[in-house]
This record gives sequence, C-alpha cells and structure tokens, in this order.
Amino acid sequence: MSYSLIWQPNSESTYYEEIDFIFLKWNSQEVQKFQDLVEENLERLCLNPKIGIYRNDLKMYSIVVSMQTTLYYSFNVVSEVIELHLFWNNSKSLTDLTKLL
Repeated sequence: MSYSLIWQPNSESTYYEEIDFIFLKWNSQEVQKFQDLVEENLERLCLNPKIGIYRNDLKMYSIVVSMQTTLYYSFNVVSEVIELHLFWNNSKSLTDLTKLL
C-alpha cells in the first residue's frame, strides 16, 4: 500500500524558501542534498505515514528532514492521501509555526 501526496500551497512555498535559504547560506551542492533528503523522506512517508511524530497540539504529524528542517503533514487512512502542510526551519520561532498551521 502506497499513499499519494498532496502539496498544499504553504508546503510548496516553504519548501522553496528552505531551498533559497540553503543556497544563500551554503551552496548548490547542499541544496541538492536537501532535495534528496526530502525525496527520500517523502518516499518513506508514502509507505508508512505513521513514521512521524504526532503533535497533539497541532493535530498533525511531523518528521525531521534535516537538522534545520521539519516537515508537518497529515494523512487519511481511508483515501490513502498524505497532505504536506509546511516545511519549517527549526531555527524560527514556534509562535510563527502555529500561525502558519
């Protein structure tokens, strides 16, 4: 059984924000590493969406993609769909996180 992914608008924009941040702070090689990590984790999620940690306060799951980035998502067992909500830079304020979710 493999789940399908739905990228919400916030997930797309925050994904590209993280890529821009990585590129500005490091280089294109680090951007590629990040993209590979994201792809690897999305593949893992499609096979088992419960591998993340459930955040009761946010009513969704999270999975650490890299030391600096966490992905927030939810899923529906019946429709076998994972909704990607947000890529979050862990150095940012948690108050801002709850505003976006």
